[in-house]
Amino acid sequence: MKLGIVGLGRMGGNITRRLMDAGHECAVFDTSNETREALQKDGADSADSLKALVERLPAPRNIWLMLPAGEITESTISKLSELLEPGDTLIEGGNAFFKDDVRRARELGEKGLHYVDVGVSGGVWGRERGYCLMIGGEKDIVERLDPIFDTLAPGSGDIEKTPGREDERFDGRAEQGYLHCGPVGAGHFVKMVHNGIEYGMMQAYAEGFDILKNRNLETLPEGERYELDLADIAELWRRGSVISSWLLDLTSIALSEDHDLEQYSGQVNDSGEGRWTIEAAIEEAVPANVLTSALFTRFRSRSDNTYGEKLLSAMRQQFGGHVETPMSPTE
Repeated sequence: MKLGIVGLGRMGGNITRRLMDAGHECAVFDTSNETREALQKDGADSADSLKALVERLPAPRNIWLMLPAGEITESTISKLSELLEPGDTLIEGGNAFFKDDVRRARELGEKGLHYVDVGVSGGVWGRERGYCLMIGGEKDIVERLDPIFDTLAPGSGDIEKTPGREDERFDGRAEQGYLHCGPVGAGHFVKMVHNGIEYGMMQAYAEGFDILKNRNLETLPEGERYELDLADIAELWRRGSVISSWLLDLTSIALSEDHDLEQYSGQVNDSGEGRWTIEAAIEEAVPANVLTSALFTRFRSRSDNTYGEKLLSAMRQQFGGHVETPMSPTE
């Protein structure tokens, strides 16, 4: 299958390469000439404009957007909607707000265009590990795109089958690492909550390691002080512990590379999904104490930093390549 891809950053570039590794054809566009040229050397069909990209694709066209949420995504969708033809499909793979998906699908539908939203988890490791995909859209369109999703997903790997899932009522695609979650917006809604949970898990690790680090304070009784090696403890917990996870794997990597996390300020940004998750909880009157606290801690971290917040920042860099950047309180 030939797919158009717009946005070739950390995620978009690796998504393109994973697809091409499996034999799919990719026509690509990015505003950076250097980025386009790098993908062209790897085998992509590089286009120097959105119009040129559309012209390189056979009908019905499928174009995957991997752009930052906000104005750049809105303007790109608007431009493409004038270039595409009825029956073509736009796939939004960035961290979009699910209510924006619903609006976009309605507007594009008036022009005969289809819209699919895909929540993508896998970070900078996705080309090798695969991407967990949470998909929203029309059933027949999602099924037509299945070869793309199947290629990007990690597959079942060596994870044991969950007992009881032999029943036909379960969707077998979930075991492969991708799922059609429901109509338009459902994919990004599930990904939004996924990221809200991620905030809480990261915060729990950060607080726990902060407690471990501070056990050598002189204010504590001398016989109850411990000089603990946090890198070794992270490695220990990875192996057989009930709190083992990929986030803990990445924590171990970060501590092995920088034991005292000196390269991190502890300022922890948020990409939007945490806020949207709390808004959804308020709409549904669902108590979300842990997720709300984790989000508020990120806000506070921008004025006063702890070791735990440095670890949060380190985890973000490990799984997503996020580099600390100054951010205003309203961003």
